[in-house]
Amino acid sequence: MKNIPIYGVENCIAACEAVGLSKCFAAYADNCAGEDINTIGFNPNSGYTYIALENGLQICSMLGREVEYLITDSNTGEETFFDSYEEAIEVI
Repeated sequence: MKNIPIYGVENCIAACEAVGLSKCFAAYADNCAGEDINTIGFNPNSGYTYIALENGLQICSMLGREVEYLITDSNTGEETFFDSYEEAIEVI
């Protein structure tokens, strides 16, 4: 079993980041528990907390808002957001 560090976070987590990360973990538990996690973190440039899965899907929340599911095209870098896990997983 490997440890998964949380990237982009210093010694403490702001309230909106903590709420966003908790929503990401809840969505992971509800929709894709058991999927391998690649990275967990906070992107200070975008304001998103995220759980990036090894299957290419990211579960993300901007500043504690509702969870979105993100797929990034590895060839073009184009990002597509989905409201549900089911919609996003069909694209992978």
